[in-house]
Amino acid sequence: MELIIKEYELQLKHTFTISRESIDIQPSLIVQLKSGGCSGYGEATSNPYYNISVSMMKQDLEAIRTLIESAEDETPEEFWAKVYPYLKQDMFALCALDMAYTDLYARKKGQKLHELWDYNIEKNPLTNYTIGIDSIDKMVDKMKELPWPIYKIKLGTSEDIAIVKALREHTDAVFRIDANCGWGIEETLNNAVELKKLGVEFLEQPLKADDWKGHEIIFKHSVLPVIADESCIVEQDVSKCYNHFHGVNIKLVKCGGLTPARRMIQQAKKLGLKTMVGCMTESSVGISAIAHLLPELDYVDMDGALLLSEDIANGVQIENGIIGYSNLNGTGVVLK
Repeated sequence: MELIIKEYELQLKHTFTISRESIDIQPSLIVQLKSGGCSGYGEATSNPYYNISVSMMKQDLEAIRTLIESAEDETPEEFWAKVYPYLKQDMFALCALDMAYTDLYARKKGQKLHELWDYNIEKNPLTNYTIGIDSIDKMVDKMKELPWPIYKIKLGTSEDIAIVKALREHTDAVFRIDANCGWGIEETLNNAVELKKLGVEFLEQPLKADDWKGHEIIFKHSVLPVIADESCIVEQDVSKCYNHFHGVNIKLVKCGGLTPARRMIQQAKKLGLKTMVGCMTESSVGISAIAHLLPELDYVDMDGALLLSEDIANGVQIENGIIGYSNLNGTGVVLK
């Protein structure tokens, strides 16, 4: 098996702002694994919040190139277990590698990934489309630019309720709110009351990731369901979220790929937690991998590639929240 590492700078259509940062360009690392006339692709993007850079991921993968290239017939689960000890300090790199290997494995089997997993795709959830923080007028303009059935609205400003009221004047779409750790306890409880009146479905990560006492208070008293994001990173975090959140948003890059994400989804279901998978700002390489998990999810946020001015790959198609799969096997990705 041959390991090929590619680096990209993904240009966004608009400056993308959340409660802690703004970006115009998103550095991304693509892993390509070649074997038996097939290629599998995986992706992970840089992330300053988690101290991850493309150069770091590349260095960590190069350090185990021989181990990676010696793999051939292992299942994705066996391969993940083999490389995990060497990449457990860099789950982003592990994600790109696991995604590429899982994609390659399915292609060599002549199956789409959801077929390999024996998932029924008939009742897949719709993806939301994200509106980043901006002036109220610009947020309204961004929403009007792309009519959509579900919007995720980034908040964490002094005008949060005014923003949602202004957006609501222009659409009947479902709203989801993501504060990215930007609120306090009382602020969350008060905002939840107002936001419920405005047709908000749930709140995502209102408090800081490690404020477990605060999360417990919110869980008990919020009039809206609350979904964990920054508080749910790896497999061990799912059980911590029980009785602190109503559901978990699993990010492939944070947990180390598709293989552990599938385990996290099953663990969440056993605990009665709602299941969601989210994306970073990434290309159709990462987004197409998420698409094959849809039958297992209650909610999904896989709009990352829609936020780019130019995609680097072809894969799943998304129209009005509905995901259409590629005719290709594996994740269905091909680099442009």
